[in-house]
Amino acid sequence: MIEPYRFATAPAHVRALDFGHVAVLVNYRNGHVQCLLPAAATLWRDAAATGHLDLIPPILANRLLAAGLLTRTAIPIPWQTPLTAKAATASWGSAEHPAGALRPAPTRTTTAAASALATVLTIKRLGTPSTTMHRLTTTLRRAVSTCRRPATHDQAQAAVLAVRRAGWYSPARTACLEESAAAMLLLATRRLSATWCHGVAPDPVRLHAWVQTDDGAPAAEPTSTLAYTAALTIGARHQHQL
Repeated sequence: MIEPYRFATAPAHVRALDFGHVAVLVNYRNGHVQCLLPAAATLWRDAAATGHLDLIPPILANRLLAAGLLTRTAIPIPWQTPLTAKAATASWGSAEHPAGALRPAPTRTTTAAASALATVLTIKRLGTPSTTMHRLTTTLRRAVSTCRRPATHDQAQAAVLAVRRAGWYSPARTACLEESAAAMLLLATRRLSATWCHGVAPDPVRLHAWVQTDDGAPAAEPTSTLAYTAALTIGARHQHQL
């Protein structure tokens, strides 16, 4: 068990979203996700305002420290309170995203799209699972730093659809994370910028990654994507550094 410490702070790579009935913490360094019910979320907010870890019960504090969502400090260092996220109407668990379940519409599968997807899959394999998200976000930040002009919605959509088509024939897992990251790399080969988004939606709590253009429009996404609040964005003028 990790010993209790009086002071702590949340690392910059931790994001917190508050949906009212639940707060969701995401560690973008090791991929850990923690949900807090309202009482625990209130304790997180109180501690965030003061940097005092002793405001959180030891059992919960130990869990947050072990997950890397908090780190001990010698002095109180307040951290950002959770972002108020948009609530969703009750779905009773029936609202699901169809990505990966339906055959993509006919479109040209290019060598570039397949190569971009292969790059993402290789990055995932080369390293421990606990650092997968960190490796992917680092790669995306480097890729978007080379972009010189914004992609149009048609260009972003074409990139997503090309990768989606290539993923249909891939023997490896290709879901929203791999698909969106590969689409960003594909656009970067043409020096075209877009925004990579990773967000959370409530009821039930679920994660999703997608690509959107400068105007905030998701590329090749269903309307259900609008239920997600972005916790991390990379690229274009919306980039948030870890």
